[in-house]
Amino acid sequence: MAAQNVTPTRSELINVKRKIALSKSGYNLLKKKRDGLMYEVFAILPKVKSIRADLVQRYKAAQESIQVASAVEGAITVRSVAMTVTNPPKVVLREHNIMGVKVPKIQADSVRHPLSERGYGIVGTSPAIDEAVTSFEALVEQAILAAELETAIKRLLDEVEKTKRRVNALEFKVLPELDEVKKFIALRLEEMERDSLFTMKRIKAKAKAREAET
Repeated sequence: MAAQNVTPTRSELINVKRKIALSKSGYNLLKKKRDGLMYEVFAILPKVKSIRADLVQRYKAAQESIQVASAVEGAITVRSVAMTVTNPPKVVLREHNIMGVKVPKIQADSVRHPLSERGYGIVGTSPAIDEAVTSFEALVEQAILAAELETAIKRLLDEVEKTKRRVNALEFKVLPELDEVKKFIALRLEEMERDSLFTMKRIKAKAKAREAET
């Protein structure tokens, strides 16, 4: 909003002052939102780092266990056991709200199974198979939790960035421009008032001069 393009009237000055008040209110609210979002991010971040590190370890453990199982039982047997899974994990995706940001809440059932419900014959397989299955169940369980938290923190960080841009726009563009317009209108009104006062004085002076002549 260029100050020169604004009509310098008292109603416009009132309008600009109202816009400044609203912009300042919005600015303060957005700053609080930004700070609140950052608090939530820093609260989740240690959990994400811990889960990510644990996920890497579980992945390594699962890979080692499958290699041992392949060495003991053979790759064909391992693949056959993998094909017997009849009850895969059931994942239900929901959302909850953190300061206006929708983040996922993942509920997973049937990830871990007791030996009797894994679908393959316990008698005909070695404990290496059981260990491999247990390791991969733990890996899947941790991967689901990691997906939930990492998606949440990504959405929160995206919202932080959007909020920061809006805060900066208000602080460095909108409010300075409105303040400039307010000063311009106030200055023009003062000039107009002085001109009007000067004109009134001249009129009075001429009127008095005419009265003196008569």
